[in-house]
Amino acid sequence: MRDEGLVAILGVPLLAGGEVIGVLFASDRKVRPFTRNEVALLGSLATHAAIAIESANQLAETKTALAELAEASRVIREHSAAVERADAAHEALTSLLLRGAGLGELAESVSEILGGAVCLTDERGRVLHGSTADASDSADLTAAAAESERTGKAVFAERERMWIAAVQAGGEKLGTLGARADENLDPADQRILERAAMVTALRLLTERSVREAEYQVRGELLTDLLDAADRPDPDAAALRERARRLKADLDAAHVIVVAKAEDADRRRLASAAAHLAATRQGLAGERAGTIVLLLPGTDPTATAREVIHQLHAAIQRPVTAGAAGPGHGPLKPAQLYGQAAHCLGALLALGRIGDAASAGDLGFVGLLLGGGQVPGFVELTLGPVLDYDARRSTDLLRTLEAYFACGGNLVRAKDHLHVHVNTVTQRLDRIAKLLGPDWSSPDRALELQLALRLHRLR
Repeated sequence: MRDEGLVAILGVPLLAGGEVIGVLFASDRKVRPFTRNEVALLGSLATHAAIAIESANQLAETKTALAELAEASRVIREHSAAVERADAAHEALTSLLLRGAGLGELAESVSEILGGAVCLTDERGRVLHGSTADASDSADLTAAAAESERTGKAVFAERERMWIAAVQAGGEKLGTLGARADENLDPADQRILERAAMVTALRLLTERSVREAEYQVRGELLTDLLDAADRPDPDAAALRERARRLKADLDAAHVIVVAKAEDADRRRLASAAAHLAATRQGLAGERAGTIVLLLPGTDPTATAREVIHQLHAAIQRPVTAGAAGPGHGPLKPAQLYGQAAHCLGALLALGRIGDAASAGDLGFVGLLLGGGQVPGFVELTLGPVLDYDARRSTDLLRTLEAYFACGGNLVRAKDHLHVHVNTVTQRLDRIAKLLGPDWSSPDRALELQLALRLHRLR
C-alpha cells in the first residue's frame, strides 16, 4: 500500500451460499470518503464476482467429475471386455472338452488364446504337452505350483518367467499348467489360465475314468482266461472275441508275467500294470496278491525284465517278476500262469528281489524252490525233442537217454541202440540244434538227465 501510495480503501465481501469466498477491494491515492452509492455499487459488483467465481468453481468440479466418470467408464469397458474375453475363452475350452478334444488340443487352444508357449505336466512332473525345457523341476516352479495348489490362483515363477496354475480336483493334485509370460500378465489372462487348469482337470478325470473302466474289462477277461482250464467246456471263441474288442490277439505268441512288489501302493502298481498292458495290446489284472500280465512276445525273460523296469519307474519300488511262455490260444494263459507263479516263488525264495526270470533261467532250481510241477519242468527242458519225435516219428529221446546212460561214449551208445555210430552222431547233432549247442555242458546235462528220469517216471 505504501509503494502504491494507497490512502483510501473500501472492501466488501464476496458471498456465495452464505459463506465468504473472498473480498473485493476499491482504493484511491488521496484521502476521500466512500458514499453509500459507491458502497452499494461495489457490493453489487462483489455479488456478480461471487457468482462468477462460484460458477467457475462448479464448472471445474464438473469437468473433474466428468473426467473421473470417463476414466471409470474406460475401466468398466476394459473390465467388461476382459470378462467377455475370459468367458469366450472358457466357452471355447468347454466346447473342446465336450466334443472330446484331447489334452494336446486343449493346451494348444490355451497357447493361442494367451499368445505364448504352454506346458502341461502330470502329478509326477512328466510332460504331457509342450517342451521339456518348460518343465524343469526347479525350486521356483515347485514353490509356485505349491502356492497355486493352496490358493487356487495362477502364480508367477519369477526365475523361470512362467505363470503356473495347479491342475487339481477334490484336493488331489493332477498336474500343473504353465504359460510363458512376463510378470505383468493381464488379470483376465490369469483367469483364463486358471479356468484352463480347471478344464484340464476335468479332461484328466474323464480320461482316468475311461482308463479304469477299460482296465477293469481287461482284468475281468484275464481272470476268465486264467480260470478257463478249470471250466468243463470253456468258450474259446467268446474269449477270442472279447480279446479282439480290446485289440488283443490271443492266437498270437504271448507270455505271462507274474509280478510282486513289497510295500508298494497297490492302486498305483495295478494302474501302472494296466497302462503297460494297454499300450502293449495285452491284458493285466490282480491275482493272489500279485500282478498278472499277458503280453504279446516270444521271449518271457526279456518281457519280464521290461515289466519290472516299467513298474519300478512308476512306483519307485523294487519289483520281482516270474514269466512263462510263449503260448498260443485262449487256453494257454492258464497253463503259463502256474509256471510263471512258481518261477516268481523261486526268485523270492532265492532272495532275488527286483529280478526277473523265466523257468528256463532257473532250471531244476525253480522246480525245487518254486514249487513247480513236474510236467512243466519236463516240457520246458525236453519239449523241443518230444515235439520233434512226435512229428517225425524219430527216436531222439531214446538216443539222448542212451548217450547219458553210456557216459557219453558213442560206441557203447550205438551198441545199446543197435544202430551205426554215424546214426548216433547225426541224432546228437539234431538234438544240439533243438536244445542249443550247450546241451551237453554240466549244468544243462544235469537238467536234461533229471527231466529224462522224471519223464520216464511219469
